[in-house]
Amino acid sequence: MKRIIAISLLSLAALLPQAKAVSPRDTITDNNIIFPPSFSMETKNLHENWYLQRYTLLDSAAATATGITATDEVYKERLQKLPNIIEMPYNSIVKAYIEMYATRKQQLVEQMLGMSLYYMPIFEEACEKCQVPMELKYLPVIESALNPNAVSKAGACGLWQFMAATAQGEGLEISTLVDERRDPIASSEAAVRYLQKLHDMYDDWTLAIAAYNCGPGNVNKAIQRAGDVKDYWAIYPFLPQETRGYVPAFIAANYIMNYYPEHGISHALARKPIVTDTVHVCQRVHFQQISDVLGIPMDELRILNPQYRQDIIPGHIRPYSLILPSVQAYCYVANEDTIIGHDRGKYFGREEVEPSDGKIRTSSGGNYIEELVVKKHKVKKGETLKTIANKYGVTAESIRAANNLTSSRVKTGRVLTINTYERKYVNNDTVAAAVGSLPTEVSSKSSTAKQTAATTTKSSKSSTSSNTKSSSASKQSTTKKQTASTTTHTVKSGENLSKIAKKYGTTVAAIKKANGLKSDNINVGQKLKIPKK
Repeated sequence: MKRIIAISLLSLAALLPQAKAVSPRDTITDNNIIFPPSFSMETKNLHENWYLQRYTLLDSAAATATGITATDEVYKERLQKLPNIIEMPYNSIVKAYIEMYATRKQQLVEQMLGMSLYYMPIFEEACEKCQVPMELKYLPVIESALNPNAVSKAGACGLWQFMAATAQGEGLEISTLVDERRDPIASSEAAVRYLQKLHDMYDDWTLAIAAYNCGPGNVNKAIQRAGDVKDYWAIYPFLPQETRGYVPAFIAANYIMNYYPEHGISHALARKPIVTDTVHVCQRVHFQQISDVLGIPMDELRILNPQYRQDIIPGHIRPYSLILPSVQAYCYVANEDTIIGHDRGKYFGREEVEPSDGKIRTSSGGNYIEELVVKKHKVKKGETLKTIANKYGVTAESIRAANNLTSSRVKTGRVLTINTYERKYVNNDTVAAAVGSLPTEVSSKSSTAKQTAATTTKSSKSSTSSNTKSSSASKQSTTKKQTASTTTHTVKSGENLSKIAKKYGTTVAAIKKANGLKSDNINVGQKLKIPKK
């Protein structure tokens, strides 16, 4: 009898619905939700985005549309249909994030959909390359709202909001000119590599995503406080407050980027396709040089290459990538020399300067010091060494010497090194300081010259009644002695007869006569006799 009763009870138990284990992921609540900074992205700024205006069609109806929500069962069913590896449960916190996107942030969603036309293929390629779940491509939605120039209060930067130390640890460059956290391709590859490392650490994608936001240290502390349970929803109360909603926001981003039509949000359409190509730049170049020569708007260059903080590509340091629309990429390769040489002095100034020899010289413009300045010149059609030399005030021979040319012929398009001397004017205090620092022999000569000048002046005043012919003969004798005396000058790079003549206060004709020169051609290192007037 007892056996029969026992069997009946077992049969009855089998007919009753089985009680399910309650998980915190299904029942968790939070009355103090902190939404990520991306939720407060100023939609007006995004709306004025050059890429969105030129390449996409934005539906303004989303600005006035009434937010459409759904029931809990519908939200849950839709999440279950997403082809994801990462667990995406539904609860009240996830619902709050979904409805924030679906109601109050419709404009933001539409504009992110517009940006996703360009960025999502980049994210997908990075995920595929590193073999991580494809749904991670939506992480930048909550990190930066797909703004490559987004910067958080803590200093995180770029589409994936890398902190500087983490980015550098993943091999990204951060300098005055370059911040690869803003580079869509480089930062995406670094981000998925870092996420893979975090997953290897926890063997759980939700914990890896949480650690991406607040760091492994904070996640480890939360796990310990939860009793060493490696479950995001179990450690939720022990995480930093701003990180608690990070995984729910990620789930909501996956939801809204797939189910936006069901909430009255229109998909941004491509106005025209943007097909890009990458070229490698091995010289220093400014965006404005590229813009001027190829006719590409500066805003387009900045949108496609946000990693260059000052519009400068320092290709002279190492090869850097430059993304351009495909047609212009070919044009860049064909016209690179022209681009590099275009207004170079305007954007980069002097490329090479040698210290002055310290000699103070005098001209009608005042006292000055000469400095050697190395310039670059791209040979244009019809130019010769002579015309180029005249342009820079140097000799054709000096250009040949500086560029190891064996003839006077030069190929159109070649970039030549031009060594020139430029004057740096100085004030009287500088002159006095320079004179005071001269060697004793030079200083004494200078003192003697001053005394001689004073004596000559005094003698001139006292000889007013002297014989004019005698005075004239004396002057002629002095002139002959000065003409007879000469000094030796060694020709420097960038010098010509005109500069040398001005330097010594003489004439080109006098120098040519003293040296038996039949032309103005001189060579670097050549020693010239300089006659004094």
